[in-house]
Amino acid sequence: MKAQDLRITLRTLTPHAFRGLWTKLESSPHGERLLRGAFWSVVGTLASRALGLAAAILAARLVGKLVYGELGIIQSTVGMLGTLAGFGMSTTTAKFVAELRGKDPAKAGRIIALSSITCWGISLGLAALLVFLAPWLCLRTLAAPQLTGYLRLSTPLLVLGGINGAQLGVLIGFEAFKSIARVNSVTGLLNFPLVVGGAILFGLTGIICGMVLAQACGCLLNLRALRHEARRHRVDISFSSCLAELPILWQFSIPAVLTEIVISVVGWATAAMLVRRPNGLSEMGAFGAANQWFSAALMLPMMIGGAALPMFSERVGAGDRANSIKLLWMSIKLNGLIVLPIVVLGCLASPYIMRSYGKGFGQDWPTLAAVLITAGILSLEFPVGEYLAASGRMWLSFSSNVGWGVVFVGANALLLRWGSLGLASARLLAYFVHAAFIFTIVIGFVLVRDRTVSSCRERITLTKIADDCVSPRNEA
Repeated sequence: MKAQDLRITLRTLTPHAFRGLWTKLESSPHGERLLRGAFWSVVGTLASRALGLAAAILAARLVGKLVYGELGIIQSTVGMLGTLAGFGMSTTTAKFVAELRGKDPAKAGRIIALSSITCWGISLGLAALLVFLAPWLCLRTLAAPQLTGYLRLSTPLLVLGGINGAQLGVLIGFEAFKSIARVNSVTGLLNFPLVVGGAILFGLTGIICGMVLAQACGCLLNLRALRHEARRHRVDISFSSCLAELPILWQFSIPAVLTEIVISVVGWATAAMLVRRPNGLSEMGAFGAANQWFSAALMLPMMIGGAALPMFSERVGAGDRANSIKLLWMSIKLNGLIVLPIVVLGCLASPYIMRSYGKGFGQDWPTLAAVLITAGILSLEFPVGEYLAASGRMWLSFSSNVGWGVVFVGANALLLRWGSLGLASARLLAYFVHAAFIFTIVIGFVLVRDRTVSSCRERITLTKIADDCVSPRNEA
């Protein structure tokens, strides 16, 4: 598929009232660049996500609702710790590599090296901790001691996930979306037979081992692509002097990882609250099945966000606030245009989708509808998060997500008696409140302040030019 063919298809499917947006995107240099990056991201991720979704459906049918719920809580636990393992390096490397690859490649190379050392060290330490704490977590927190061995078996996913996130951040910073597309396609093709074959032969153990093997292959391919892009951009990855960039960890990485930790811990805690209830693992199975479509619905907005982050970072680094803000609104409109039809069609088809997972899932279609609506709200927030990251306002992003977590946990405690639907509804409410905060306070404050600062700088520059012009005449 060529980029032009995809654009023609999307233009045809777009309601007539919104087709003017495509004209604006294609006529703008930034819009054209955004579309090009998003195209390659979509090409690589579409096949991967489609195969992943198909593998999930087949695995659920093979192992049943209860075992699939066990897999869901294991993934949630590993994902929570995996957030800390990545230490915010995905966002950090994406921002600084994009901003510095041209004007200071030596600094960019040091940041890449620092991200690698940080991720490996923290990932291995957390993996060892998870192996040690697995019996306590399964017995005391999850009330499922039978999952101890499976949780320990999943520790490689913790290490590989942290490393993979940092690698992808570097590739995004280089805008190597074609390379990312190749790696995602190969990984998706490997994941399908490994997970489905593992489910057939060894049940839950086979599924976990299949996921580990596919993730390991993806990391090796990402490493190869990363080295190629570094050579192409003449960025020397220097480990000997990378500690000079340690201040970046406090300024950017720590608030980034704290934000991700809040999201992961709250997600895990609310899932654990569900699992501990009577019939909780079965309800978790229903939520896990619906959540596959949450990720699928957010695929395109995430790809657009990945393409937009290096552009935001480059423009903000150059002091070009006007085009940064223009790109922000362009990204929000494009996400809305893409996700709204997916949400509407998915909600209408939700009974049929859930039945495809097998016996016992069909009655949980309202959970899928709530999950899809949540995805629609979150898709509109993605560009705001990328803008805040590119602007270095990570502590502001962290504060807003703390509020999101408080609302999510509180609402979940009240709604949990409705099982998977209660969990999905609590998350929907939390994201609605978060979106209201973002769009009424954060955007207004940030954009007004940025415009004010930009206007002040322009006035100072004009005054300086006028003074320089007047000074020679006064001296004469």
